[in-house]
Amino acid sequence: EGCLQAVAALLWGETAVMPGVYAPGEYDLAVCCVGVVEKSQILDGRQVQVGDRVIGLASSGVHSTGFSLVRKVVSEGKRLDGSGTGYDWAEVVPRLGNQSLGEIFLTPTTIYVEPILAARREGLPIHAMAHITGGGLPENLPRCLAPGQSLHLTPGTWPVLPVLEWLATAGAVPPRAMYHTFNMGIGFALIVPADQAETVLTWLTQRQMAAYAIGEVIPGEGEVLGLPDSSLRHDRSTACP
Repeated sequence: EGCLQAVAALLWGETAVMPGVYAPGEYDLAVCCVGVVEKSQILDGRQVQVGDRVIGLASSGVHSTGFSLVRKVVSEGKRLDGSGTGYDWAEVVPRLGNQSLGEIFLTPTTIYVEPILAARREGLPIHAMAHITGGGLPENLPRCLAPGQSLHLTPGTWPVLPVLEWLATAGAVPPRAMYHTFNMGIGFALIVPADQAETVLTWLTQRQMAAYAIGEVIPGEGEVLGLPDSSLRHDRSTACP
């Protein structure tokens, strides 16, 4: 289903090693993506300008990262009713609604391929984009910047998902670890010209995509500022378009 949504073909995969996950006879399939882009359409940071705005697209949950910490919190976390520690996957936590913890953490990852490709086809002025996966906002957003640029984000301009607030509370996870592990409610980000930010936001919301203006590009050396104790200078040797 994920491949269908992303208009991608599943060609090959490999097994992944994750201690504590696999029992004898079990395996996990890990895949990578290979794409083709016209040279004239490549976004590599050169388009980004100081003053550009960051638009964040809502995530549907923890997506596919941070599950080692999720499992630890569920198995050892402090019960919010004061009755001890540890939860069961079948348990319903009232503050999270009527789904069990297992159902909540199996919420499918939002796939942004089709709407973003549509935005590009329609000529929306997107200077850069970033998929917020492992490492969260502090580690993924700087990859799309040009040299001499940083980002300033403003927490509170987008909603943090209740399940993430629960993880932070039940697991006593400090803010810095939360932002470096989880997407914190933003699964994909676009960098657009300041004078076009409202146009892009309107285009997205008209297509039932929750989107928020969450920050801007500032002079700097590849840091993400404004997040709770999460400033990080990005190593450009690992940068990708």
